[in-house]
Amino acid sequence: MLKTENKIRGVFGQCIKEKSYKKNEYPYEIRKLEDSINKKLLEDFSGERTGFVQIGKKKWFFPSGMAKQAEDFYNFEVRPSDIWIVTFPRSGTTLTQEMIWLLANNLDYEKASRIPLTARYPFLEFSCFVHPETKAEFIEENKHSNLLTDLVEKISEPLCDQLSQIKERRFLKTHLPLSLLPRDLLKAGCKVIYVARNPKDVAVSFYHLNRLIRTQGYKGDFPTYWRYFTQNLQPWAPYWEHILEAWNVRHEENLLFMFYEDMIKVEDLNGSIRKVQNFLGTKYTDAEINTLEKHLQIDNFRMNKSVNFDILKKLGILKSGEEDFVRKGKNGDWKNHFDQELNKEADEWIEDNLKYTDLKFPTQ
Repeated sequence: MLKTENKIRGVFGQCIKEKSYKKNEYPYEIRKLEDSINKKLLEDFSGERTGFVQIGKKKWFFPSGMAKQAEDFYNFEVRPSDIWIVTFPRSGTTLTQEMIWLLANNLDYEKASRIPLTARYPFLEFSCFVHPETKAEFIEENKHSNLLTDLVEKISEPLCDQLSQIKERRFLKTHLPLSLLPRDLLKAGCKVIYVARNPKDVAVSFYHLNRLIRTQGYKGDFPTYWRYFTQNLQPWAPYWEHILEAWNVRHEENLLFMFYEDMIKVEDLNGSIRKVQNFLGTKYTDAEINTLEKHLQIDNFRMNKSVNFDILKKLGILKSGEEDFVRKGKNGDWKNHFDQELNKEADEWIEDNLKYTDLKFPTQ
């Protein structure tokens, strides 16, 4: 085991002393966080039970399960026919999935309503977040039904081998940054759609998801969560590195970079659909595009059971008493969570990270 000691700034200003190890054929070191930081995180996030790791020089943050599968994701065999949705969490992923699947499948609304989005779009790394102990709890809670326990087993199984056996066109969802995805992703001929969203709304939505889904199990308040977010102590962080990796290759032929803010504006949703249609090479009439636009408008979308992760509700993986998986879907909800002091801190953090880039969010 290769050991190194690095110091990085941790949450609440503490320092983290890390141990690292390498996996064969994988170009990044995977380092364990120092015990005191792990202890604090495990107290606030009940879904993970072992601890957290960071990957590579950018220190991509993940639960312990990622260490077992990171190499598989990096070496996964991409097909030219694949369609990949890549986002930082809570950046408009679900809306984008539904839009693209329908555009690529002859606007088959009946089939889309019949087959849950989770089945149409496998979530590449979700199994990394199902800790063996939480999995055992889910199975125990669902032991009255063989069907439900089988579903728990299915969602907690690594996907790479399963995906390689799919014969038809594959639609894949991931929150992994481009640098941790297959090496030839942008050169294999497949279509990659990356969606970005402003960090304040992302953090608010991710906070609610962390409270809702038991694989995360966050128990704290929003100000504490915000500091975890900005200290890059949240899965898939660092946020800025994630977006900038995609922004810096936005001119690649097989990558379409979009902003969620543009997608959900009533006056821009139609244009976003047409932009995606051009990227995919599909052709639909104005009337068909208008019908899809109505289907995707947030008030209609929120009522769509196929996209609301109902299966996770049945399994008890989504907690009751929290906000739904598909929330408000609007710009500016962050104003309901940031007080004046926290907002000032957030603005300074955003300005500092945008200082040396031409990235600019539509709402700015």
